[in-house]
Amino acid sequence: MAERGLWIAGAVALLVAAVFLGLGLRGNLAFVLELRALRLLGLVQVGVAVAVATVLLQTVTANRILTPSVMGLDALYVLGQTLLVFTLGGIGYASIDARLRFACGLLVMIGMALVVFLPLLRRRLSLTLLLLTGAVLGILFRSLTALVARLIDPNEFAVVQGASYANFSAVPPALLLPGLLLITAGVGVAWAWRHRLDVMSLGPDAAVSLGIDWIPAVTAVLGLVVVLVAASTALVGPVAFLGLLVVALAERLTGTRRHAVLLPAAALIGVAVLVGGQATLQHGFGGASTLGVIVEFAGGLLFLVLLAGGRRA
Repeated sequence: MAERGLWIAGAVALLVAAVFLGLGLRGNLAFVLELRALRLLGLVQVGVAVAVATVLLQTVTANRILTPSVMGLDALYVLGQTLLVFTLGGIGYASIDARLRFACGLLVMIGMALVVFLPLLRRRLSLTLLLLTGAVLGILFRSLTALVARLIDPNEFAVVQGASYANFSAVPPALLLPGLLLITAGVGVAWAWRHRLDVMSLGPDAAVSLGIDWIPAVTAVLGLVVVLVAASTALVGPVAFLGLLVVALAERLTGTRRHAVLLPAAALIGVAVLVGGQATLQHGFGGASTLGVIVEFAGGLLFLVLLAGGRRA
């Protein structure tokens, strides 16, 4: 069943990618295909990065309702963009090179994780306290963002709003190559660790008895989660519930938690959800809504369903 589910996920991802590239083609075909291929590449990167990061976080925490946004990185990203608009103004913010914004956002999010989470891990605090720290920091960053937003000129507040929500339809082409290199490297490392992750999913006691040095292993996995989340957030903006949605669908489709199956299945479903959703909105609804809002709404509903199911259990 697991391998069949993986093949189904792959077939669906290929189908929606073909529909996204070929549906409604007209005019200069070469130009249109190039434009759609660049958008497709951006959607694939984000879908794969968020899915893999969520699988890794749920593995080390043994919790199926957590998403990487609980670490507060997305709130830090929004705060950074708001401070840039407040400092430079809307025109100054728009004039900054996209690659420079990408690099700065990436370094700030990774730096915050190193400064906050690494010392806590070295003190051997529980993962629950670690994630609680991230949640509290996320609340702090959102409060600071709201404070700074009140000080921004109302005419420039639209720029802040644009940076505060995920935008899957306009990934800057200049960011595709650095994002591809970073996400490919991160996913490659996760795949190389797939058997170790199977052992870690048994819990700290069982993993240690089977030869896993728990604290360094958890530190490495959380560092990889931070890199993948930072890269996807810097590409399209904050995404809270996409990972929860695609990982839950992957588990239901494959019926397994083996990482050799779950990692590619979640990544393929992430691609199918983003690419299929974007194609549906563009060609079925004329771009009347944004994919980020719909994905977050569906993921939020799923979160409530999983939470209610956990309480009943």
